[in-house]
Amino acid sequence: MRIVIFVPPDVHSLELAGLMDVFAEANARTGRMFYEVAIVAEDDRMIRCASGLRVLPDCAFDAYPGDPDTVLVAGSVGVPKRPGGQIIDWLVDIAGRARRYGSVCTGAFVLGEAGLLKGRRVTTHWQYATLLAERFPEGQVEGDRVFVRDGAMITSAGSSAAIDLGLSLVEEDLGRDVALYVARRLVVFLKRPGDQSQFSVQLAAQASDRSRLHSVQQFVLNHPAADLSVTALARIAAMSPRNFTRVFSQEIGISPSEYVDLTRIDVARFLLEGSRLPIESIAVRSGFGSARAMRRAFVAHVGVTPSDYRDRFRTSGTGARSSLSENG
Repeated sequence: MRIVIFVPPDVHSLELAGLMDVFAEANARTGRMFYEVAIVAEDDRMIRCASGLRVLPDCAFDAYPGDPDTVLVAGSVGVPKRPGGQIIDWLVDIAGRARRYGSVCTGAFVLGEAGLLKGRRVTTHWQYATLLAERFPEGQVEGDRVFVRDGAMITSAGSSAAIDLGLSLVEEDLGRDVALYVARRLVVFLKRPGDQSQFSVQLAAQASDRSRLHSVQQFVLNHPAADLSVTALARIAAMSPRNFTRVFSQEIGISPSEYVDLTRIDVARFLLEGSRLPIESIAVRSGFGSARAMRRAFVAHVGVTPSDYRDRFRTSGTGARSSLSENG
């Protein structure tokens, strides 16, 4: 099965290496060269990744022979420059002939330049999701997803999400057992659900430059079980509730109540991953008050129940997995 990975300038080395290692481990498991992976670029000269790692492409994009099964565009650090017309034409042609195509991280911008996002659901690194939606409104950007599959197109968030994308393709091609083996070899989870949020609210809603809002954010994080009503938070910010809601929503990008809910989910996730506390105790400590309320919030925002989340993501606190049942 031929896979072509197009590499733009300043490619993120982790994304490229992650994909390559997933397919290499799948080949090792099957005992044959099931995946034949080729790295192509604008030309065949050495590429310097943004990290300093140097990669030698197999060939220039227009020298690749035959029809690949899968075409993927790796992401660069930052938004990639618009490729030249020849690359755009090649990408449109080769994607049309491939069984599936997609991108990792900001590689979605290259797909957008080629007109391949039209009518498709797509994701990218959360930091660039808004810009992707503005630049290519014909696509439906889901900026907080780990990866999104829409028909023949599959896109993922940045960095380690390339591994999630690769594992999903291996599972599709070779089955769960092989994908599980690869996940074990790479010591990663099989696999984060595609709709798993790619970031914590503390990353998504970066600390405000306004000292009063920053104080509110820190209070919410440090006291998730406290009274976090708009009235209470406005009092901390020394603002009227109406003005506080307006300023907070404008500055942070979400409403105070949404911020509280997402922060409480983050606190609960931390406790689910790193403690053996009962679900009910975690619900109280994180501010939900009851296991039922926490379950509703998790299903709505994370896509899984707290119990399922714990099974997938819990560690022992020493770096070891809490269970070998999934990822040994």
